[in-house]
Amino acid sequence: MNKLLRHLPNAMTCGNLLCGCVGLVMTLRGEPETAAWLIVLAGILDFGDGFVARLVHVSGPFGKELDSLADVVTFGVLPATLIFQELWSQGLGNWSYLAYLIAVLSALRLANFNIDTRQSDQFIGLPVPANTIFIAAFPLMSHYQPQFSFLWHNPITLFFLIGFSFMLVAELPLLAFKFKSFGWRENRIKFIFLILSAFLLLFLQFAAVPLIIVLYILISFFAKKKE
Repeated sequence: MNKLLRHLPNAMTCGNLLCGCVGLVMTLRGEPETAAWLIVLAGILDFGDGFVARLVHVSGPFGKELDSLADVVTFGVLPATLIFQELWSQGLGNWSYLAYLIAVLSALRLANFNIDTRQSDQFIGLPVPANTIFIAAFPLMSHYQPQFSFLWHNPITLFFLIGFSFMLVAELPLLAFKFKSFGWRENRIKFIFLILSAFLLLFLQFAAVPLIIVLYILISFFAKKKE
């Protein structure tokens, strides 16, 4: 049983990669909302593999590299293809290929994360999964909240999403949600963020996700400034 548990984190990482591969197929088949749900599932697996690795005391360079390789596909190529397909369907032609800047920026972010010692207790630049979930919220809004569908089908929004992805490589310190303790005093900013995020999700559903990512950036900025 212990041997099986030791392989569970890497199995979860492979599940993340599988979600990315199937998500690409769904995108090319014209099912962006299904691809977006696969991104959500991959995000859960991506968060969970590290948690499980710490729980079973498994760590090493193999798992770290595998995680980055999976993330390039699921949180780099897949969101880029989602936006490419939507731009192409709107007749933007060669301009659609700009969407793949997201894949390039994601790869740069992940490679830098693996060697940047400053990112042990904070992030420098927007984490790749956060950027992808930001993007995935728009096809989900379009499908489940039709009043917001104009956003996903608007080239201005899509090019904004491409531009927003430069936050991946920005020299911007952001909070990392690694709790060394659960006391209010030392974690109050993180708890406030989580409470506000819960309220936004309750009232706005999928439309809350982009607001939560922006809130995350703003809270991180002011928290760093206060220091």
